[in-house]
Amino acid sequence: MGEATVKTLDSRMATPSPMVDDEADTESVHTGQIRRVPRSPRRPRIWFEILLIAVSYWTYSLIRNAVPEQRTQALRNADWIWEAEKTLGIAVEQSVNHAVNSVTWLIVSMNYYYATLHFVVTIGVLVWLYRGHPGRYAAARLVLFSTTGVALVGYYLYPLAPPRLMSGQHFIDTVLVHETWGSMASGNFKNMSNQYAAMPSMHIGWSLWCGLIICAVATAPWVRILGVLYPTLTLVVIVATANHFWLDAVGGMICLAFGFGVSYAWYRALPHRLPRLVPKDPNRPQRFRRLLPTRA
Repeated sequence: MGEATVKTLDSRMATPSPMVDDEADTESVHTGQIRRVPRSPRRPRIWFEILLIAVSYWTYSLIRNAVPEQRTQALRNADWIWEAEKTLGIAVEQSVNHAVNSVTWLIVSMNYYYATLHFVVTIGVLVWLYRGHPGRYAAARLVLFSTTGVALVGYYLYPLAPPRLMSGQHFIDTVLVHETWGSMASGNFKNMSNQYAAMPSMHIGWSLWCGLIICAVATAPWVRILGVLYPTLTLVVIVATANHFWLDAVGGMICLAFGFGVSYAWYRALPHRLPRLVPKDPNRPQRFRRLLPTRA
């Protein structure tokens, strides 16, 4: 009885532990270690983020389309890629392209997938991070921006025609054949986009960014499964629609690795290792909840 009374009094007199934002912070408090990073993430501001993303994408599109369309060199590079894949035994793009094109509803769905989800899912993941993981948002956004930035170098240095534009290889341009709306690569929109900026594939770079972020941050198993399926299905789509070679996807993965490297160098941690919520500024007055006495 006396021992129980002492424990109760100790619990009343003890100073409440500070609230922490996620499991990593909890572990740090329990072990007595405080993990510090050189660049502490700040709370993102919605108006700034919208403006930044809009200006960045406009700049990306402007630069991408300003790269000279070196048709001769792009076709020559496409022939080299195709022969290299034959040597490696992975040149199955044409078989996949013809097989999927024979199923009209499937290839039409893939055409719309290629034209829309590339943007919709990426923006959706950014919004999800902004709302639910603001402490990780800036680092993840830096990965995406760095990946996209280095891709522009690839478009300039290595012009590459997609398989659907190769001559004599009998690839099917599924957008033209099925008159699919929305693709910036074929049909009425082809003059608005650089046709020879296929290496690296940002459909893979962006979709793999989405998948890795979802798998690393999400807690629900079914959400993580979607994170795995999205870049996998995207890889099938870019090949089936004859918009990319397998090796274009490898280029997108290399660019993404570069993006993660830039983010790690800046924050000294991968995005999912940062606190879920933005650390509070010690210089700002904080509001504390009134602590009610614990009943015995």
